[in-house]
Amino acid sequence: MENIHSILLVEDEAKLGQVIKEELQRQGYQVDHAVDGRQAETLFNSKIYSMALLDVNLPYKSGLELCKIFRAANKNLAIIMLTAIGQVNDKVEAFNLGADDYIVKPFHFEELFARVKAMLKRTDKHATDEKIEIEDMVIDFRNKSVNRAGVNINLTAKEFTLLALLARNRDRVISKQEILEKVWDLSFDTGTNTIEVYISFLRNKIDKPFELKLIHTKPGFGYYIK
Repeated sequence: MENIHSILLVEDEAKLGQVIKEELQRQGYQVDHAVDGRQAETLFNSKIYSMALLDVNLPYKSGLELCKIFRAANKNLAIIMLTAIGQVNDKVEAFNLGADDYIVKPFHFEELFARVKAMLKRTDKHATDEKIEIEDMVIDFRNKSVNRAGVNINLTAKEFTLLALLARNRDRVISKQEILEKVWDLSFDTGTNTIEVYISFLRNKIDKPFELKLIHTKPGFGYYIK
């Protein structure tokens, strides 16, 4: 690997954590394993990580609390939540706190490792990007920030990733399938309206307050920015 990524794994099930850690190390990653929220925060403050894998139910501080703290400290950190809780509200809360992905236990290890690899590859690819300007909107990839007509726009990690995909392909219609693959790492349509919901989120923040609309729909084909 060109870059040796450091991963902070926070999992209070010792045996499961050890299995995940050993496999990630075999794949070339540096991995620190914390078994509770306090230990995780101490490790996080001691070095720079590329990714955090956070169990939700942890002693002392929950994974959701850690997600909020880590995201505030490092906008570029990739965060994947690991939990036995599959309720929609928990997923929404995790994304709103800055999580990039969410895997429900029991999961297949192959799926977890594939998502880790894909997310870190995307992080590497975007690391050298600086800014994209479209009309009066500026996307700053170093700071993970969006500004339109001098107004800072606060986006969740997933909203930012979706906006970035559209912006990098300005004037090209992006299909739902491509969005699923590049934003959610899914090769199939789950049958939900997740994409429509996130496009609506983006429009409310990016377009609604402004006269000029940037995000457009081509019915039956997908979405584009112009």
